[in-house]
Order: sequence, then structure tokens, then C-alpha cells
Amino acid sequence: ANKIASLANDQALELPLATEQSVAALEGAILRETGGQLVPLRDALGQAFDQIDALSRISELPGTPSGLIDLDHRLGNFQVGALYVLAARPGLGKTSLALTIALNAARTGKRVVFFSLEMPTLRITNRLLAQVCGLDVQLLDTGKVGADDWEKLVQAVQSLENLSIFIDDTPAITPLQLKSKLRRLHLSADKPDLVIVDYLQLMRAGVKTENRTQEVGYISRSLKALSKELSVPIIAAAQLNRDVEKRASSRPQLSDLRESGDIEADADVVMFLHKPDETAMNGLQPMELSIAKHRNGPTGNIPCLFRKTTTKFESAVTRTVELN
Repeated sequence: ANKIASLANDQALELPLATEQSVAALEGAILRETGGQLVPLRDALGQAFDQIDALSRISELPGTPSGLIDLDHRLGNFQVGALYVLAARPGLGKTSLALTIALNAARTGKRVVFFSLEMPTLRITNRLLAQVCGLDVQLLDTGKVGADDWEKLVQAVQSLENLSIFIDDTPAITPLQLKSKLRRLHLSADKPDLVIVDYLQLMRAGVKTENRTQEVGYISRSLKALSKELSVPIIAAAQLNRDVEKRASSRPQLSDLRESGDIEADADVVMFLHKPDETAMNGLQPMELSIAKHRNGPTGNIPCLFRKTTTKFESAVTRTVELN
């Protein structure tokens, strides 16, 4: 309490920084017994062995699934404490893929928090409805739903209303604000299993930095620290710079991450969404999810399919099996 009072009276300290340090002081008092200890290796080995033994007894992969089977096998699902960056140029479907992952995870009983910095909550909700009922999202946005489609829409509402998806559309949210919102959920019965931020470059640091590159670096470090602190996987969508459009090959590279190389350094996994030169068939556009960095596993390219009218992504492998 004395530390917080001292911070409050320090007129040389900027308000966001004083607030963050005050929250950290209070959190340290509440959670002092849960973290920060030096752990002997013998204890860590026992915990590791027990975890491996427990996981060996279940058939499914640990963590939160994306619902795209080949992606889940490559990543081993989304793991707690890890930061996943999903990057692409505008208009390729980053938000749609993020919402597909959110919906698929929630259908398995996971609790998902979706921070939408670009779209309002109602637009995000319409996209989820479109993915479930199969109607063109533009019809939902404009209210031009045909008489024969209302039953599909009602059924979609009923199937979604029991899912644990939380949406926050605060524009230009800061890491401190995001952390505060997640901490309230973390301490309640609604502890999140997956957090999605759409998208990273629309966040603001909330603290003074010398330039935009430093600001984005601060944001990416904060998201990585938060994923570890709350033991939750965080997926952060990100924009690529225009250099990718200037090359003969439009396949993204790690150097294309916009505004900060710190994003690459902080992320455990970096995934690029890429549209190959293939024509859409039956409304399904072939897409490619390229894993360019994987701290604990293999990299490589994963084919997928995108139905733009309903903003839904599907596993290319699953679709091929269904057609055969």
C-alpha cells in the first residue's frame, strides 16, 4: 500500500507506467506464493515426468485445437505460455482464420477471448454466424436474409449462444488494458484457454517510446510475457509490409513482418497466410499456411481452403477425404 501511495505521489512518473507498477505491486502481494521461486531441477524433473506420464494416457493432443487437423498435428495444438503470430497482407483472411480457430476451439469446450481492434463486436458476431449457418456474411451485415434462410440463422444463434467466446472491441487497446481484462477472467471461473488479438499493430503501448518500432516491440514482448504469466496461448494477427509485393515471389518471409523485428524474436511460432496461384473451385479458394518459425517443432507449408462468402477456413486434407 505504501508503494502504491508513493507511485501515486510521484509527479515525474507517467500515469500509464504508475498504473502498471501499482497493479504489479498489488498482484505480487496476492500471488507472492505462486511464482518467482527458484525450482530445484530434481523437482522440475518430477513434474515433467508426471506430466509426460499423464499425457501418454490420453489419445488427444494437449492444448487448444484449431480445428484444422493438419495444423494441429504440426503445432501439437496451441500450447499454454506460447505466443503465436499469424501474419499476412490485408484482405487475405487473417481475421477469418482467427475466427475459424476461435469457433472450433470453443466447440471443444474451450473458453476463447477475442480482442477485435479492427471490427466492432456485431461484425465479428455476424462472421461467426455466417460460418455456422453457411449464409453469405454480406447478407447478414445488410439484413437481406431470404425467407427460407431464417431457420438456418435461428439454428446458428442457438448453437453459438452456449459457447464460451468473449469479444472485446476496444480500439487501440494497450497491453496493460488487455492484461487487466484477462486477469479478471483468469481469477474467475471463466479462465481463458485461448486469447486472440486482431491485430497487433493496431495496439498502442500506453507508455512513452522513441518511435513506432520500439512501441511495437514493447507490445510484442508484453504479449509474450502475458501468455507465460497467465499460462494461456495467445494468437496475435499481424500485418506484413509491402516488400512482399515487390518481389518476384509473393511468398512471405520473416523479414516482412511490419514495423518490428522484435515480433519475430518474441513469437514462439510465426505463421504466414499466403494465396498461391490456384483458381477457386466451388467457392473454395486454395490457401497456404506457412509456418516460418517454430521454436519447438518443425516448419513447413500447410494447405487449407477459404470460403470467402462465409469467411470460413477448412482443412484441405479433411475436404479431400470427404470428396473421395
